Amino acid sequence: MEMPDMPVNVPIDDPNADTEWNDILRKHGVIPEKPPSPTAFIEEALDEARRLAHENRLEHKDLDELAELEDEEEDAFLEQYRQKRFQELSAINSASVYNQVYHLQKPDYSKDVTEASHKAYIVVLLTSSQGTNAESAILIEIWRQLAQRFGDVKFCQMRADLCIEGYPEKNTPTVLVYRDGDIRKQLVTLRELRGTHTNAADIERLLVDIGAIRQDDQRLPRKAAETDIRQGNIRGGKTNAGDDDDSDWD
Repeated sequence: MEMPDMPVNVPIDDPNADTEWNDILRKHGVIPEKPPSPTAFIEEALDEARRLAHENRLEHKDLDELAELEDEEEDAFLEQYRQKRFQELSAINSASVYNQVYHLQKPDYSKDVTEASHKAYIVVLLTSSQGTNAESAILIEIWRQLAQRFGDVKFCQMRADLCIEGYPEKNTPTVLVYRDGDIRKQLVTLRELRGTHTNAADIERLLVDIGAIRQDDQRLPRKAAETDIRQGNIRGGKTNAGDDDDSDWD
């Protein structure tokens, strides 16, 4: 005589324990499979981080630093990075056609900004209309510094009321970033940054975030660039107010 199907109470002491009895229960679907241990994933991530760190150990060194490593690295490997640095520097020099702050006139705004943005990133600073705005004064100086260093980005400046009639003084300074005919970023005053403590490094980070400057650009302060890349790798799931000298992106 067949026995009717009836639920059976299976004794389970610890469903996560590695026992022969639990293996039988898992095989028959009585208890679920154990979740994989995170230890293996952590070890794998650490191994990958070590591998990437070794492979990229020369990634952010300039030509002088590469020359100092001639006795430590293989010639072919070192030459590969030398050529890469030369190519990067050549591309930067070829694209560096601005290298100054351009003072805009309203009749030429479309040509000098909107149309020009099809060739490069255009960063427009609309300053205080009254000339008494502390944040505007800070950005005017930062614009001068960055325009000289990043000649492939066009830094422009204009009084807000001459650009937009009746533009509220409380909204100055305003930063507009153009690319391919569109505004890609708008910053109204420095409240999104660090107010009157904003420095060149804060604007550099902004330009990196929107893609106007590459994250590994050699013109960025070394410590700042390396820190940002490490943080970017972590955020991406990979384990791999001050003076201008104070350029760490804290």
